[in-house]
Amino acid sequence: MTDGIDFSDRKVAITGGAGSVGKAVIRHFQEVGVGHLRVLDNSEAQLFDLEEQYRGVPNIEFFTCDVRSETELERCFSDMDHVFHMAALKHVPLCERSPFSALDVNIAGSGSVIRAADRAGVRRVLFTSTDKAVNPTNVMGTSKLMGERLFTAAASMGGRGNDRPVFASTRFGNVAGTSGSVIPLFAAQIARGGPVTVTDERMTRFVMTQGHAARLVIDSIRYAHGGEVFITKMPALRIIDLAHEMIAVLAPLYGHDPASIEVRVTGSRPGEKLYEELSTEEESRRIFEGDEYLVVLPALAPFEADEVTARFADLNLEPTDRIYHSEHAEKMTGEEIRDFLMQEDVLPADTLARLHASAT
Repeated sequence: MTDGIDFSDRKVAITGGAGSVGKAVIRHFQEVGVGHLRVLDNSEAQLFDLEEQYRGVPNIEFFTCDVRSETELERCFSDMDHVFHMAALKHVPLCERSPFSALDVNIAGSGSVIRAADRAGVRRVLFTSTDKAVNPTNVMGTSKLMGERLFTAAASMGGRGNDRPVFASTRFGNVAGTSGSVIPLFAAQIARGGPVTVTDERMTRFVMTQGHAARLVIDSIRYAHGGEVFITKMPALRIIDLAHEMIAVLAPLYGHDPASIEVRVTGSRPGEKLYEELSTEEESRRIFEGDEYLVVLPALAPFEADEVTARFADLNLEPTDRIYHSEHAEKMTGEEIRDFLMQEDVLPADTLARLHASAT
């Protein structure tokens, strides 16, 4: 069961809050209510734009803060109840080329968040990870896996007993429409008349919307007891199918014949996997499955299945040894992909506006 968190009287800090999912979390809280929001990011320009967007909203404030600065984090976490740690370097090829920057932000920065939150007396801290952390083949995934491990370890550390924060993690699939993701890239390529570049025709991915990701992190911080990794069940698709459906839908908006737009296979990039996994074979010994979520229990915490199902009664959890793998999962049909594209924040705003205009 949850602790009955009512965010309407809670103070929440979000690192990386000017990113796409951070913005979705802010929108969610503005809709359902929150006591106070403190948005942290190291991008001054994006923070300025957000502050202008929420000018006049009394319960939200913005701070420039780099997660590598533990002193500044502790100042920003002061008087906060909960922290969503979303700041990270997430672009696989850039992390391959700049591995020490990825280490500093994704690993050392996560350690700074843990220590600052502990000293500031925060109640709950949630780390946002990625399916690329499962059996990682690149720097980004490896650094996010280490972030998960740090948060799980933090949950089992001694100290102030019940006064210590609850630390947990959540694992995303590919969040559609975010900066640097494939859907905005394909949309821009189609607008130019192609080619649409796919690295490998065999590539499959799990996908989710920004709104879905926001709900996942908020649900996860509600349900966390300490050390768990929460994973949402999500659909999988072939990237080549996504490319063809986007061409069919979007090419006419820009005066192009869909048949004239080339899909060019460019070859996999360094560190890129052909498929993604949501959990590992090792985790299958301590993973529970519900209607919407998977919950991986910390390896160091002994548990009984009945105790776990009672603890998370709202999630309808049962033990499972199933491993979610995008290559083996049922793939979205063309119609399902088109429906997915029509959901909020999936397509770029200008593209979606053109699409709606063409339908009237």
